[in-house]
Amino acid sequence: MSEAYVSSPHPLFPHVHVRGQRVERAFRYACSAASLALLGATVGLCVMLVWGGWPSISTFGLGFFTSTVWNPVTDTYGGAGPIVGTLITSAVALALALPLAFCTAVFLVEFCPAILRRPIGIAVELLAGIPSIVYGMWGLFVFAPFFATYIEAPLMSWAPPGTVWERLFSGIPNGSGILTASIILAIMILPYIAATLRELFVSVPVRVREAAYGMGCTPLEVVWSVTLPFVRRSAVGAVMLGLGRALGETMAVTFVIGNSHRLPRGLFDSGATISSVIANEFAEATSPMHMSALLELGFALFLITFVVLALARALLGHGDAA
Repeated sequence: MSEAYVSSPHPLFPHVHVRGQRVERAFRYACSAASLALLGATVGLCVMLVWGGWPSISTFGLGFFTSTVWNPVTDTYGGAGPIVGTLITSAVALALALPLAFCTAVFLVEFCPAILRRPIGIAVELLAGIPSIVYGMWGLFVFAPFFATYIEAPLMSWAPPGTVWERLFSGIPNGSGILTASIILAIMILPYIAATLRELFVSVPVRVREAAYGMGCTPLEVVWSVTLPFVRRSAVGAVMLGLGRALGETMAVTFVIGNSHRLPRGLFDSGATISSVIANEFAEATSPMHMSALLELGFALFLITFVVLALARALLGHGDAA
């Protein structure tokens, strides 16, 4: 036998070329190196944020996450306002976008005429490619004035004094605020979720769906009992993709949220997110403590994203166990 070949224990492949073994070994090392590099980048990012934010962490402690005082003059910083603003805007955006994205994906797969399916699908994917700065400018110059005139002002006038509605719709009717930013975020993440869910629904074997229809199931029953269970794990990933975009979005939110460090008292009140605060003040952070506080805010955003992904994984694991 030639030296270029070695014996293989597999009965279907009695001989394996030495060169193929070397390529396979190199490929395995390359994949391992890529995975370790990704893990190292994540750990390095976390270490950098903690190292840079340590002066703020050691000075303010846990009070940084409960205080709304943000005063660069006295070097006193609290991140409760931006943290709460990030959570509220992301949650409201996801609550607004998810039903619309789900219905869009179901329509494209189940009900849309064949002649319109491709154009609408391309339009949804194009929306996902629009830069965030364009959404921000549209929100500031087009949507915010319309929202202030036709939504905020009528609702604030209608809200009965002393009721929960008055508190919910409190704020300044100028079009900038928590709800405006949430709607812009919802518009931004909707194409991501809709396009991903559509591809997942299409991946369901046609025979499985046809068998359900053959048993007399309605389209709603097919989607709820067949399609969703088949793509459940990947669908959660699509939702997390949209939520991650909402948590980290910067410029579009900065244009329309009002940029106030205090806790929002209502949906129309001004607020801030972690990303908007960092974008607004990073270039003007002249003192070391100011820069450290911004890095601590970045670390808080890192932790929020990590916790959200961990909860999603836990929910998936619990569902599998059930």
